[in-house]
Amino acid sequence: MATMSKPQRTKPTSRSQRLVLLCIVIFACLLLLSSVISTGKLGLPYQQTLIDYFVRSPRGKREHTLSEKYLYWGNRIDCPGKNCETCAGLGHQESSLRCALEEALFLNRTFVMPSGMCINPIHNKKGILNRSDNKTTEEGWVGSSCAMDSLYDIDLISEKIPVILDDSKTWHFVLSTSMKLEERGIAHVYGVSRHRLTQSHYSNLLIINRTASPLAWFVECKDRGNRSAVMLPYSFLPNMAAVNLRDAAEKIKAELGDYDAIHVRRGDKLKTRKDRFGVERIQFPHLDRATRPEFILHRIEKLIPPGRTLYIGSNERTPGFFSPLAVRYKLAYSSNFSEILDPIIKNNYQLFMVERLVMMGARTYFKTFREYETDLTLTDDPKKNKNWEIPVYTMDERKEAAS
Repeated sequence: MATMSKPQRTKPTSRSQRLVLLCIVIFACLLLLSSVISTGKLGLPYQQTLIDYFVRSPRGKREHTLSEKYLYWGNRIDCPGKNCETCAGLGHQESSLRCALEEALFLNRTFVMPSGMCINPIHNKKGILNRSDNKTTEEGWVGSSCAMDSLYDIDLISEKIPVILDDSKTWHFVLSTSMKLEERGIAHVYGVSRHRLTQSHYSNLLIINRTASPLAWFVECKDRGNRSAVMLPYSFLPNMAAVNLRDAAEKIKAELGDYDAIHVRRGDKLKTRKDRFGVERIQFPHLDRATRPEFILHRIEKLIPPGRTLYIGSNERTPGFFSPLAVRYKLAYSSNFSEILDPIIKNNYQLFMVERLVMMGARTYFKTFREYETDLTLTDDPKKNKNWEIPVYTMDERKEAAS
């Protein structure tokens, strides 16, 4: 009787192999789901290309996903005529940048940030940093622009709003992909309301090009005057400073110890013009008076005791301008910390970023203009004023008593 051979038993699949197989199945399901959600269809013509790109690309601190969509708003932030020579200051450009970031946040899109920011030469004089009591300089920093990532920590911003730079490989790849998709890849939506962009076919497009007015990005932000509609506070971008700038600010704060601070905005804000009767007028009638040392002393003396260290951030470059404050306080400027700042500061925008962080860390901080109701300020003039009024240079006792 022939003996029957035992059937060979199949070798069981190892646990690691089963885990790999499960991961592949899950990834495939997620890929299919992301395609359906983003397009309403079961497949995208660029899906495999995107897979190849994101799988093979080196990983940064933040990984981009296949389902991301993008908001583009031009390659330069809010400069009249897109000319760096006439561009507004850092605060003005930040207001526009914050507007664009809010739009990306509202639309749930990755923001394509310009890789550079313009610097008007009038805002880039070295005399602001190289301040002393007996000399000043009108020498300017080299260059009319600076790299965006030399001002801001892009990865830190991306924790709130995903951001890529417009000179990155990721953006170049996404842009070329959108061109292949033709009408499904990109739409130019200047003038289209943000709510319409979320309730129509626009929401399925890979890129929305919202390049706005050549004069101002924030003309597209209709609710700028409505504080309840503002999604990002004024302090958001100042706190997003590049790592080396934040480190420098921390070192300066450590050396200052327990200190107070004032921000004195003069310079361009003191611009006057004559009316048809030849009378000088200014948009901020009390600013020149309120930012002079004798009036600063009067304004801050009740809240900042004598003997305190007073850190001063200002665009005023007149030698010895703030010296009268030394009768009551120990004065400190950025120029006192050249060992910390000289190796990293290449323009005044970087300096302003550091100064703001230092001032925000003070025990008592007086701003020039009020941004929030709780702010302490040197002047009661509104930050935005369309009227040109006669300047006031002397103390009006009755008006001061009433305020």
